Amino acid sequence: MCLAIPARVAEILENELAIVEVGEVRKQISLAMVDDVAVGDYVIVHVGYAINRLDPEEAAKTLALFAEINTALGFSPE
Repeated sequence: MCLAIPARVAEILENELAIVEVGEVRKQISLAMVDDVAVGDYVIVHVGYAINRLDPEEAAKTLALFAEINTALGFSPE
């Protein structure tokens, strides 16, 4: 099973790299597969690569669904 998650671009680095945020988690990823990404954009991240840009409204809906799933499973955000 594959899982790709929406993440907000927090920083653009050199060599087609960026720092993204999902909640309080920050991770360095590659932007090599997506053009014209800016700080504040949302991207779909899969195995360390941004694979597509995502509309902010769609990102918010997806992240809300993940939060709902966590709540239903009894996980608390810590």
